[in-house]
Amino acid sequence: MTAAEADADAVVDAHVLLPELTARVVEAAHAEVAGCPRASTVLADRPDATVVRHCGTVAKAHAPGTDPTALALRLATAARLPGILLPPLDPAPTALAGRLVTLWPYGTPVDPDAPEAAPWEAAATLLARLHRSPAPAGLPPMRGPVKAALAVTRLRAAAPGHPAARPVLRAWTTLPAWARAEAPMPDAHTVCHGDLHLGQLVRHPAPGGPWLLIDVDDLGTGVPAWDLARPAAWFACGLLPPGDWTRFLTAYRAAGGPAVAVDGDPWAALETAARALTVQTAARAVAKADAAGRPLDEVEQAVVDACDRMAAIPAQLADGLPK
Repeated sequence: MTAAEADADAVVDAHVLLPELTARVVEAAHAEVAGCPRASTVLADRPDATVVRHCGTVAKAHAPGTDPTALALRLATAARLPGILLPPLDPAPTALAGRLVTLWPYGTPVDPDAPEAAPWEAAATLLARLHRSPAPAGLPPMRGPVKAALAVTRLRAAAPGHPAARPVLRAWTTLPAWARAEAPMPDAHTVCHGDLHLGQLVRHPAPGGPWLLIDVDDLGTGVPAWDLARPAAWFACGLLPPGDWTRFLTAYRAAGGPAVAVDGDPWAALETAARALTVQTAARAVAKADAAGRPLDEVEQAVVDACDRMAAIPAQLADGLPK
């Protein structure tokens, strides 16, 4: 099945899924009270996830083909780490319209219109605590490299002739096999989030509640540098102010995070993962721009330009971790 065919199937599925998911979240939000007049809100409706909120409850339909055993292990990990990850309302996923569904308390997200208030220190501290947590038996590998590889595969299928595709695909070849999901990661013991960005933080719904990490779909064991890679890549591309990057890195180190040394230049540890996240971001950007028939915007062009610079560096210099 091609990427376009998969997307078409997801759209058809959504027409059936969304009403049923809405009914499920209303039922979960009011287990003992019927007939709530409040409207439900669709928080996300993408091929890889559909999320609906009703009052203080959120229902998430996970991507088609999600492994139920792996998801159950990830949910159990979130339940064991309630001060780091938002715990699910039910530790077991259920089936709905051919998708796995989980239920969560609603938490207040980061305000995208107030970048000066972005909780970089909280994000870094939570990551450090997650990385220092013992890995539960059977927890699968984190899916960061797999998602990067899928983005590149989609680019090759959807827009191989786009002028910006060439530097992105060249940069991909400079990465070691583990970062391309072609070999096991060199760390199989550290618990990682797998897809860290500010959209993955919410305030716990309790009054005065702390920030917590959400979204366990990519949670697993792996290279902890991957969780620092997106802000590192943004900083390297000039998209994240130096002050914000310093706040994030300093807080991670202060909390004892194992991905980087306590002082000195962190780039040797972060470079490979940051390059992989740059390629992933650029691959998605080029595919989306091509599908929309529009030129790349300034941010998208910045990550493509970074890939172009990466492609000029010998592959062995791009590897900050063992192959």
